[in-house]
Amino acid sequence: MIIEAKNINKYYGSTYALKDFSLGIPKGSSFALLGPNGAGKTTFLKALLDLTPVDSGEITINGISSLSEKSRKGIGYLPEKFTFFDYYTVEGVLIFYGKMKGINKGLAEQIEAVVLKTKITELQQRKVKTLSKGQMQRLGIACMLMGDNDLLLLDEPFTGLDPIGIKDLKEILRGLQVEGKTLLINSHILSEVEQICDQMAILNKGELVVEGKITELAGDASLEDFFYEKIKS
Repeated sequence: MIIEAKNINKYYGSTYALKDFSLGIPKGSSFALLGPNGAGKTTFLKALLDLTPVDSGEITINGISSLSEKSRKGIGYLPEKFTFFDYYTVEGVLIFYGKMKGINKGLAEQIEAVVLKTKITELQQRKVKTLSKGQMQRLGIACMLMGDNDLLLLDEPFTGLDPIGIKDLKEILRGLQVEGKTLLINSHILSEVEQICDQMAILNKGELVVEGKITELAGDASLEDFFYEKIKS
């Protein structure tokens, strides 16, 4: 397992965000984290990165505690709402992320590769404050791709993208699958998740409802129908 969470508890006051939550994510899988608003999905992603401390339990990434900085080597992260300083150019943001990733040699080549992949080449000299929501999301995806990442965490990656943007993102994700990357995707757009992911976990009110391979769990039902059945039961 590339990610293992054991008996995670996280609460805000008397409300549980995650309750006795355990999950294993296989290396090389495309894993969907599903659940209604407030289910604990984003909390779990932030806990993986030690952005949100848990109250009890343990998370490891490649066998290393998520509390250690070493666990975050080789991780790319797309937050639910990607933002950056308004006065930076797109190229400046990518340079910043590249340097934060420790990329010195070949930085310009990496930037060229990710802007081509995300189709934002013509935006490189634009300032962040001039970008549309969809263009910002593409920039966030480009930043996630900077560096040699084996694990990619995507929180609502389809947000703000038009149909062309969604199609482009799915092509990028399929390419990453071919490269053997592990994808952990939190998304409300079940139809898109169903086309990308092979495994899933459904959370509700901070608790794990079900996990496993999508085809085995859903059977002949659509992911959407299976999801709503589990959330209501």
